Amino acid sequence: MTPAELSRTVLRAVRRAVDEDVLRAPVPTHVRVERTRPGGSGDYACAVALQLSGPAALPAREVAALLRDRVAGVPGIGRVEITGPGFLNFTLDAPADARAVRVRQVREEGLRYGWGDEYAGQPHQLHHRREVRAAVVAGAVRKLLRAQGAPVRTTCEEAPDPDWARLGVTVDAYGRPPVPLTGTRPVPAGATASELLERLGADATLWGLLRPAGHDRAPLGVDLLVQGEANPLFRVRYAHARARALTRSAERLGLVAAYEQDVDAPALHTAIADHPGVLVAAARHQAPDRLARHLETVADAFFDFHDACPPLPVGDEKPSAAHRSRLALADAAGTVLAGGLSLLGISAPEHL
Repeated sequence: MTPAELSRTVLRAVRRAVDEDVLRAPVPTHVRVERTRPGGSGDYACAVALQLSGPAALPAREVAALLRDRVAGVPGIGRVEITGPGFLNFTLDAPADARAVRVRQVREEGLRYGWGDEYAGQPHQLHHRREVRAAVVAGAVRKLLRAQGAPVRTTCEEAPDPDWARLGVTVDAYGRPPVPLTGTRPVPAGATASELLERLGADATLWGLLRPAGHDRAPLGVDLLVQGEANPLFRVRYAHARARALTRSAERLGLVAAYEQDVDAPALHTAIADHPGVLVAAARHQAPDRLARHLETVADAFFDFHDACPPLPVGDEKPSAAHRSRLALADAAGTVLAGGLSLLGISAPEHL
């Protein structure tokens, strides 16, 4: 069960409790679930019971108990606990067959894995200042919202800079719509798109502008071009390139990727499973930095998996189902990285 699926499951439980007249409160549009913090209980936590307790005139733990009874036993959920003032904590049941299905799903859906209909039929209008970082963030948010089914119109308070087009920024029309894009600080020293492109190129410029949270300054130094582990952009793109290199090497060995047996790589499985929820959250909060940080998580998990479970035969080792399965998982990781980078407007080269 993905975070998005868990969110929908909890939302259905709320609707069911309301329909059964045991919970008298407005049904929220969305239910937010988050990874539990270190030392917390379960895999995910949800505070919807605290949100509903006031309108329902019930203690939050009582609301949580009503919802727990209506999600317990749902396939994919192993255990539901109530903690603190009324948090719901979920431990997911992730059997081997579920991981296999997810790997196959990623490989079938390709770059669109994680796209959905969260905002289908809900038009969005984004307005930004005539400033390069604001324009780039608006362009990425537009892609994220469209990946969740939203029609999006982007406008700028003045005529757009023609150099923005080289960074993938599109402006539909001018004028001030009712929903401004917020939370982006100007680029230091008022650098223009042309200056940044000349100094860093498109990919490093985009990463430098999108990776920091909206309230943080964007570091745009030459370290963005460093080909080494200290550069997060390099790690993400190198993980993708390495995954694609494994596929090419496997083809020369006559080895075809197929997830036939479970691969012991929990961090990578979790990062891949989290991808759809990250895309929804990044769109909802207009925060492409969430996706950038997630891609770093996927890349780091991929390298750990690659070192611990080599996808290709080593030495005199003969190709086996284990290698085919590891190769399929590596391919899925590469696909997630490529899809995420494309939503940020950043290229995912197969060779670095």
